[in-house]
Amino acid sequence: MMIDNRGLEPPQPMMRTLKALDKLLTNEQLSIINDRRPMFLYEELDERGYVHETVALEDGSFKIIITKTGD
Repeated sequence: MMIDNRGLEPPQPMMRTLKALDKLLTNEQLSIINDRRPMFLYEELDERGYVHETVALEDGSFKIIITKTGD
């Protein structure tokens, strides 16, 4: 699943992302694209036990690949 959060003002990107994460099954992935690094989201992902990787894109945005690990 992919969510493009570019052009949205905080906290919309984080709210959309967290809502989508609630629907993920174990070992499923969600990719999001944000205009900036989601620093507050990283903290939330770490607390919830998600694995995440960030890739800087050529247009200056960031793709974050989030994997739901075992519950």
